[in-house]
Amino acid sequence: MPLFAALIWCVSAVSAVAIDVKAAVLRIDYPTLLPISRYDLKPDDLGFAGAVLGDEDNGTTGSFLGHTYETAHLAVPPEQADDAMDQLLAEGVRLFVVLADAPDVLRLTDKAAEAGALVFNASAPEVDLRDANCRRNLLHIAPSRAMNTDAVAQFAVWKKWGDWFLLAGSNPDDVKLADAYRRSATKFGAKISEDRTFEDTGGSRRTDSGHVLVQRQLPIDTQGARDHDVVIAADESDYFGRYLSYHLWTPRPVMGSGGLRPVTFHGAHEAWGATQYQTRFEELTGRYVRPEDYNVWLALRVIGEAVTRANTSDPDGVHDYAVSDEFELAAFKGQKVTFREWNGQLRQPILLYDGSITVSVSPQDGFLHQSSPLDTMGLDRAESKCTAFD
Repeated sequence: MPLFAALIWCVSAVSAVAIDVKAAVLRIDYPTLLPISRYDLKPDDLGFAGAVLGDEDNGTTGSFLGHTYETAHLAVPPEQADDAMDQLLAEGVRLFVVLADAPDVLRLTDKAAEAGALVFNASAPEVDLRDANCRRNLLHIAPSRAMNTDAVAQFAVWKKWGDWFLLAGSNPDDVKLADAYRRSATKFGAKISEDRTFEDTGGSRRTDSGHVLVQRQLPIDTQGARDHDVVIAADESDYFGRYLSYHLWTPRPVMGSGGLRPVTFHGAHEAWGATQYQTRFEELTGRYVRPEDYNVWLALRVIGEAVTRANTSDPDGVHDYAVSDEFELAAFKGQKVTFREWNGQLRQPILLYDGSITVSVSPQDGFLHQSSPLDTMGLDRAESKCTAFD
C-alpha cells in the first residue's frame, strides 16, 4: 500500500468511533404443506446462515475500525411473533431483519417504529408494502412481486415470446401473482392469449400416485389453448407449476413459478465473483444457499456498510445513509445495488434460474429508464403512492 494511502487509512481508523452493532433476524415459521420436491425442504437455519456470514463479512472491516457485530436469531410461530419482538426490543436491539408474511411484517414494523427501530423485509413480496402501506422504518431487501414478474416479462419480450398462456393457481397468493403478470404483460407489450385458473383441490402434493395424476390431468387442463409462445405459471402456493414443463398439451417453454424462475440468488450462481461467496457459505453450512439466506446476508451488509461509511448504528442514521446517494453495495450481480429513495425498495438485478444454472439476468438489454435500468422492474416513482419517505 502506498505510504500516503496507508496514512489516510490509519487516520481514518484512529478517528472511527468504536461501535457495538446489535441486530436480530426474526423468522416466523408458518404451518405449510410439504413442497413438491424434497430439494425444497426448508433447512432449520434458513436465513440465519446468511446472518452468520453477514456478521463475518462485516467483522472483517469492523475489526480495523473498532466495530463489532452481534446478530440474534429467533424463529417463532405466528402467535409468538409480537412477544419475540418485544423481547428483542427489551434487550436493546433496534435493527431487525424479518422473514415473515406481509401482515406480520407490517404489524411488527409499526411496533418497531414505536421504539425507534429499523426493519428490513427479507421475504414479503407484496407491492402494497412498497406502495400505499409503506413505512419509513421499513426497507425492502426482498424484491416485490412486480419486480419478479417484470424480470420474467422482460426476458419473454426480449426473446420475442409475446403471446402468453397464463395459468394461475386458485389460492389468494396465486391470484396476486397472476395479477402482477397481467400488469407486466401490459407494461412491456405482451399479450395474454389464454388466461386460465388451475384449481387447488387440496390434499397432499407428494404421494406415490401424485405424478401419475398430474400426468393425466395437466394435459387435459391445458388443451385447446389459443396459440401462444410461452406458458407463464402463477403458482406461489407450489401446487402445480413445477410439473408444467413436461405435461403440457402443447409443448412450450415455461416461465414464472415453474421452468425458468425469478430469484434473488441461488446455489449455482458463479458470475461476478459469486463463487467465493458460495464457497464460504457452503463451508459454513454444508448446504447450498437459498434466496432467504442471501436476502438476510444482504440486509446485514447494508447495515455494515452504513456503520462503516456513516460511522453510526443508530436506526435513523442507518436508514438515512442507505437511502442516500452515497450508498451503494456490491452484491455479486454485476452492478452495485442501491435503494429507491421514494419507497425503500432495494434496486437489484433478478436472476432467471432453471433449477441448474443462471439462464439470464434482468433487466434485459434494451429496456431503458431515465434513472436506472433497474427501475424498469417494479413500481417506478411516478406509480408509487408511498409518501412516508417524502
